[in-house]
Amino acid sequence: MADMNIKLITADQAMKMLRDRHAKRNERFPELISPGSYILPDYFLTRKREAFKIRRHTFLKKKPRSYVAFDSENGQTLWLHNFTSLSEAMFWLNTGLKPADSDSKNSFAKWKESHTDEINALKDQLRALSKPKKKDINKATKAKKPKQ
Repeated sequence: MADMNIKLITADQAMKMLRDRHAKRNERFPELISPGSYILPDYFLTRKREAFKIRRHTFLKKKPRSYVAFDSENGQTLWLHNFTSLSEAMFWLNTGLKPADSDSKNSFAKWKESHTDEINALKDQLRALSKPKKKDINKATKAKKPKQ
């Protein structure tokens, strides 16, 4: 079983990747700063067209239990897609298919069954990232409560 090199990123890192893609879109052979497969948790992508629908703007918005998958494995193009589950995002990054796509070789259920270790490892990383935030929130609420 091949190891998937999918990394969790922050919103700042995702914005740097979006700016890099935007800056290099007119180059003949662009080389992105950070090629690879990434997942941004708790955000989703929105696109807005302005200026008579000529210019598209991409925004990241905060949304719990939503994931944005970034794929720049070839080093030249950055592919982005919103997902509602971590395993669906990992499936897309690994196979290039969405769970609803029909393919005779790969189905989402079989893939998920055979990659449970990788999915659980990434979920554990995600839990480890969210624990310090929860501790900070609990400390702040305890400090604000007046003593009676």
